[in-house]
Amino acid sequence: MKSPQNSGRINQQLERRQFIGYALAAGITIAVRRVCAQATTIDTGDNAAEAGRSSKDSEQYAGGRHPQATHAITMFLCGDVMTGRGIDQVLPHPGNPILFEGYMKSAAGYVKLAEEANGPIPRPVDFPYIWGDALDELDRRKPDVRIINLETAVTRSDDVANKAVNYRMHPGNIPCITAANIDCCVLANNHVLDWGYSGLAETLKTLKDANIRIAGAGRGIREAQQPAVMTVPEKGRVLVFSFGSETSGIPWSWAAAPDRPGVNMLPDFSAATVRDIGDNIGKARLPGDIVVASIHWGGNWGYEVPRGQQEFAHQLIDEADVDIVHGHSSHHVKGIEVYKGKLILYGCGDFLNDYEGISGHEAYRGDLALMYFASADPATGGLVSLTMMPLQLRNFRLNHTSATDASWLRNVLRREGKKFGTSVEQNADNTLTLRWEASPSALKN
Repeated sequence: MKSPQNSGRINQQLERRQFIGYALAAGITIAVRRVCAQATTIDTGDNAAEAGRSSKDSEQYAGGRHPQATHAITMFLCGDVMTGRGIDQVLPHPGNPILFEGYMKSAAGYVKLAEEANGPIPRPVDFPYIWGDALDELDRRKPDVRIINLETAVTRSDDVANKAVNYRMHPGNIPCITAANIDCCVLANNHVLDWGYSGLAETLKTLKDANIRIAGAGRGIREAQQPAVMTVPEKGRVLVFSFGSETSGIPWSWAAAPDRPGVNMLPDFSAATVRDIGDNIGKARLPGDIVVASIHWGGNWGYEVPRGQQEFAHQLIDEADVDIVHGHSSHHVKGIEVYKGKLILYGCGDFLNDYEGISGHEAYRGDLALMYFASADPATGGLVSLTMMPLQLRNFRLNHTSATDASWLRNVLRREGKKFGTSVEQNADNTLTLRWEASPSALKN
């Protein structure tokens, strides 16, 4: 896949963008940021209403910072949060445990495997239990926005999809998500439709009733394409767009359409797809907004980043004005890149799941998870800092890791980041700090 570099495309970009001057230590550069046109809104969700600002508002702030964009915005990001199946069974409102897997016929079986591996799990646990030590870290760092990939249906539906593995969590257990004050759940993944369209409808309703913003799935394509919009007082806004790729195992039949519910699917990683994404972003974005593209892509195991993924991530930054690429699907962490000052997380790894006691792929240390705290400058979209907190999943709960386990993660991120010009330092408290090369190209938008 070739990156689109023709002059006609560049001219089209410049016609839609506004120059914002800002000072850098190395001198003065120009940040080319998209000035959004009048937003197209729909009457099916709060996300669209907040994203839909008038062109008059856009003109008012063109040529300078958003009036609230005065400080860096810090976002908590993580990988897959899979609170269905086994985890659902230990929460206060366990759903129907029946499964249709070749390996297991009851979700209670995954609880048994976890207990055989690491000891008894109290039942029922309270809603904050699963977050464990992550809650203290969230309280300490106080990120402005909290974003997760919620990889389960939240439903009582029995309309099981014909696939190998199906996840569902009882709607009565949604407080396990609100316990961590999650702002946004991205849903364009390969489990949100595990229990049919009725399951998706209940998932969307449950999240909305819990005042959690969503992106990546909806009652039609327009709703699935809408961003989740979070306003951070005195700082600006974060827009989260969610996309799913068939490479992660999402059936193409799950794609939302004008007359069909579903997920926001990527048809491919082509230049045309990037242009469509850029056009959609341009309808919602205001100067000073930070745009996150959250993508469920790739296989579960392996550190390799396919060339097509890297080129697509670069094009999203170059052509669609994306500031952060939040990749997930891999069951373990993958390499990190900072491209032209913008953060690319190729694979955040699993965060919460019920895999304890399942053998295979131990070399990847799927029991280790990372909390990603990314700070970005609203004026440029550039990465200011990335700090990561290592955790270990035991007894369906996130716990602080040993220094040895934190060092293992550090070494993996160093090895996999080397090809991208990034490295990681381990701090006294076992947090990890990203370092990256500030090449001349990294100072340009």
